[in-house]
Amino acid sequence: MSDAAHPDTLAHRDALAHRDALAHPAHAAHHATPLPSPAHPILTDDYATEWMGLEVLALGDGSATVATTLRREMLNGFGIAHGGMIFAIADSAFALACNPHTPEEDDNTITVAAGVDVNFLAPADVGERITAVAARRAAAGRSGLYDVQVFATSASEAARSETAPTEPAPTEPAPTEPAPTQAASTQAASDGASPARVPEPRLIAEFRGRSRTIPKR
Repeated sequence: MSDAAHPDTLAHRDALAHRDALAHPAHAAHHATPLPSPAHPILTDDYATEWMGLEVLALGDGSATVATTLRREMLNGFGIAHGGMIFAIADSAFALACNPHTPEEDDNTITVAAGVDVNFLAPADVGERITAVAARRAAAGRSGLYDVQVFATSASEAARSETAPTEPAPTEPAPTEPAPTQAASTQAASDGASPARVPEPRLIAEFRGRSRTIPKR
């Protein structure tokens, strides 16, 4: 048996690596610059995605990242994010990952959801930044399997990250300049000289979608 990986397997690994890199807390997805609109051909007449205010942050072969800010009309009677809204945000990321985003020969097919499993892990509040990261896990014939992780970043954390002063790069002290003491370093930190802390997103939902490629109507 050959040890060479199948090209499809390599593509799936690349998609997963893309997803993991974007979803890692060290990467503040809410700072990413949205792609020009419409970032994907299927968004041209997608009025639901437009209503949700989704921004497309990244697109790849079998992967997509979208984000929006949770508005009051997206809440349920408990004052937290409606599950249907979280599902819809994840579903849009799923759709973008399933369908090619680059100009290709039209084969008169589209890829849609055949089934979905979703687990809601934590609530989200109005004003929070919601980010959905989708990646293909497997594909065979006309069927595919995709994972979508949904994250929330609190409005206060995002605001602090965006307004906190950025510390300049440290320079080498002059030979005659004494090294700062521990007390001085502690005081500098208390005075706000420390670098801005990147807010850590919370994982609020996991979505697994099964896709099916069908003829266009």
